[in-house]
Amino acid sequence: MRIERQHLHQVDEYRWLIPRHIHPDMRTDALVYASEPLLVDVLRDQSLEQAVNVAMLPGIIGKSLAMPDIHQGYGFPIGGVAATLPDEGGVVSPGGVGFDINCGVRLLASELTFEEVRPKIRECVHQLFRDIPSGAGRSGSIRLSHQDLDRVMVEGAAWMVAQGYGEPEDLAVCEEEGAMEGGDPDAVGERPRKRGLPQLGTLGSGNHFLEVQYVERIFEPEVAQRFGLFENQVVMLIHSGSRGFGHQVCTDYLKDMDAAMRRYDIQLPDRQLACVPVHSREGQAYLGAMRAAANFAWANRQAITHFARQAFRRIFGPKQSLRLVYDVCHNIAKLERHNVDGRERNVLVHRKGATRAYPAGRPEIPTAYRNLGQPVLIPGSMGTASYVLVGAEGALKETFGTTCHGAGRVMSRTAAKKSPWAQNARERLEERGVYVRSETRDGIAEEIPEAYKDVDAVIEVVHNAGLSRRVARLKPLGVIKG
Repeated sequence: MRIERQHLHQVDEYRWLIPRHIHPDMRTDALVYASEPLLVDVLRDQSLEQAVNVAMLPGIIGKSLAMPDIHQGYGFPIGGVAATLPDEGGVVSPGGVGFDINCGVRLLASELTFEEVRPKIRECVHQLFRDIPSGAGRSGSIRLSHQDLDRVMVEGAAWMVAQGYGEPEDLAVCEEEGAMEGGDPDAVGERPRKRGLPQLGTLGSGNHFLEVQYVERIFEPEVAQRFGLFENQVVMLIHSGSRGFGHQVCTDYLKDMDAAMRRYDIQLPDRQLACVPVHSREGQAYLGAMRAAANFAWANRQAITHFARQAFRRIFGPKQSLRLVYDVCHNIAKLERHNVDGRERNVLVHRKGATRAYPAGRPEIPTAYRNLGQPVLIPGSMGTASYVLVGAEGALKETFGTTCHGAGRVMSRTAAKKSPWAQNARERLEERGVYVRSETRDGIAEEIPEAYKDVDAVIEVVHNAGLSRRVARLKPLGVIKG
């Protein structure tokens, strides 16, 4: 059914409920986080219909959740969150993770200021573009054996550090310390391996990017100081994932699960929601392969970090450092402990285009930040702004410790390329003070700022809804894209 405005009950300024009674197969309500203006964009595509379909998953607990950057995806909406009960017939769905498993973001902080970097930004961008392969299918300089790849699937970023691509302290400030337990090379077929072998240390295409930015504004000085951030400081944001490796893992398991659903008598309105019980043979195999792909993604961002540091030193001097502030994933399914209806439960949380946002005190947060809350990194659209947030208590109470992950598209890539804004996109960005290098013209045209929601409006929702708090606003100086 088509979800219209009249189906939504406004709870408050930032919450809209789609009650379960609107469809007989819904097992729970759907809850949308959005302001009035953002809701207009949300209603333009099929994302709310997808959120309703997610509410029909076997074993779902809590609500089907939609973040303010929600837009239409494969099966789940991008910006969708759902938790299931593994021990009570709950399912795992690859569509709830996405094709780019552990697409994520890491923030590096320099000791330089805007004034020191601005005169050399073109030189810096060119060096980064030379040193970090960007674009669909691009190969990198790291040569892996099949045995090496197996270790990457298990050890993630730690394997890269052991090979000299980074420092041990990098691992302490990565979500999961840069590797999920349970990555299973035996669950990964030949096609993902073939695609992944040459791609470690590559940025990819689409919305992946590396941006040189500066801290334009600080909202919480004490938290920012503990994160090592200050006004006018130059930082670097890396947005990339598991490349062709993760895409092929998802593709392979979607086929397997589509067939397996009949064996488990699971019926859903959308084949893209293919799923199986978490504890089934197929469910465990997918989780092992998904974790392996997630570890590949952490290794990939670690390798990109190494090359970015080298490029930065070539331009600004051998003593310059880029300290890793945090690395967060936003396409993942995780077994976690959460309080649900007054009971501590084991749940499998699907976060697709959504970011973990734990408040202070959770043991999963790195020691350096545990009494502050987890850093949350929100990349905006190219040429606008990005944000550093910190997890807030409201996220644990309402969203299984989750917040948004970006600005969220309002225009397809095809529509963006055909739009009048694409014609002189590079020139308009330079007028804003943003220098861009891309492998292709389409790499810029597809990602024009007009293709995305207003990131400031998205952040306003999660901040005022109590899911995460603003710490710093970042503005771009230079961008490399595929």
